[in-house]
Amino acid sequence: MPQGTLEVFLEYAKGLENTDFLSANMDPYVILTCRTQEQKSSVQSGKGSNPKWNENFIFNVSEGVNELRLKIMDSDNMSTDDIVGEVTITLEDLFKEGSIPPTSYNVVKDDPSGIIIIIIIIIIIIIIIIIIIIIFLILFIMERGMEEDFGGWKESNCIH
Repeated sequence: MPQGTLEVFLEYAKGLENTDFLSANMDPYVILTCRTQEQKSSVQSGKGSNPKWNENFIFNVSEGVNELRLKIMDSDNMSTDDIVGEVTITLEDLFKEGSIPPTSYNVVKDDPSGIIIIIIIIIIIIIIIIIIIIIFLILFIMERGMEEDFGGWKESNCIH
């Protein structure tokens, strides 16, 4: 796959398993990993099993990138953060189509426990470069055509 940019819009999750035993509502966040790049969403304090992030993440992608991993965590103050569940998204269809509409993915720990909704878009640099070249060619051709309509130096009627 050509080099490009992967844009991920993390929307919300529903029905996540509550990992907080002492509190009624957990504080979920998501760690997004694309090959060696890792980004973290904001912590949705007290949002429990149905958090809403509405956050955008950008990853650089190149040859060999074939999946995006999401790890949903529960932020804890007094102990280590708990794993709520994970999602692995294969990017093969994305590379063919260019984008994936809002899609729900099962969040899995031991068993499926809730869903997470995300939108993924890939912007391939080569496509952008080709579009820019086409625009410049069209502008160049249009400019050359305008010069011919006004005549060149050989057709000038100016007398010195």
